[in-house]
Amino acid sequence: MEKRRFGRLGRDAGVIGLGAWQLGADWGEVSEEDAHATLAAAVDAGVTFIDTADVYGDGRSEQVIGSFIKSHPGLFVASKMGRRMEQKPENYTLDNFRAWTDRSRINLGVDTLDLVQLHCPPTPVFSTPEVYDALDTLIEEKRIAAYGVSVEKVDEALEAIARPGTASVQIIFNALRLKPLEKVLPAAAEAGVGIIARVPLASGLLSGRYDESTTFAPDAHRTFNRHGEAFDVGETFSGVDYTTGLEAVRRLRPEVPADTTMAQFALRWILDHPAVTVVIPGARNATQARGNASAAALPKLPEAAHQTVQSVYDELIRPQVHDRW
Repeated sequence: MEKRRFGRLGRDAGVIGLGAWQLGADWGEVSEEDAHATLAAAVDAGVTFIDTADVYGDGRSEQVIGSFIKSHPGLFVASKMGRRMEQKPENYTLDNFRAWTDRSRINLGVDTLDLVQLHCPPTPVFSTPEVYDALDTLIEEKRIAAYGVSVEKVDEALEAIARPGTASVQIIFNALRLKPLEKVLPAAAEAGVGIIARVPLASGLLSGRYDESTTFAPDAHRTFNRHGEAFDVGETFSGVDYTTGLEAVRRLRPEVPADTTMAQFALRWILDHPAVTVVIPGARNATQARGNASAAALPKLPEAAHQTVQSVYDELIRPQVHDRW
């Protein structure tokens, strides 16, 4: 698998990673055996980067990954912190950072976390110098090797990129969310900050498997967060109205090359942007993990496909979401 570099960190990652939200069983029960099978399939397919968080399954995702990496050393595991406490800027302190990262270190069974990211904190946190000072202290104490941020808004990303210690920015970027192309990706490339593209399939919309008759499980965020009841609405279907999203996918489908799935097309579209370091689709089973990873071997999409993505976005999606995140 092609590898790209986190410039400020000086470390490479396979361009397709694995998002481990599902492995924490937040989207339904996933056994440890099935989670290990998913991880093994991903790694066998060339995945070297795994993204998790302390809040996924209240630590279960980290624990499953921790048990897996005992027999698979050398993987790049990124976690996130901050969502287990009330979301107030004053809670983002060195003492809390130490407690949160100590818990993750125990869950993962490591002395030093490869990368810890602030997990979509309140916007003022991104412009607070003391927050970055505290993160620098975690590096000095060898609790973490590097830090980054996960963001909702492009302005938050730009604020973090401007800080010299920020190694990565995790941001929603997919064929239904193009705003990061304007400023975030160029700024990250210039600064040597890694871009971790999350929600790459727009909560499954870009898998091409859904239609108007599709129903989702009650414990799936595609049901309970459809309108942002539980967390930022931009996380579910990238904030796009479901019916509009289905129409967008129908218009994109003719651009999908033969012997390529819609999901692989969507992942390859992201990888065609060189400022993206790694994209982190989730997977509930080994088959999904292998299918996602195989997108890295596909050739770049023709320019016509990129033009279609842009035109569909401009017509259907831009009026809904472009000014929001």
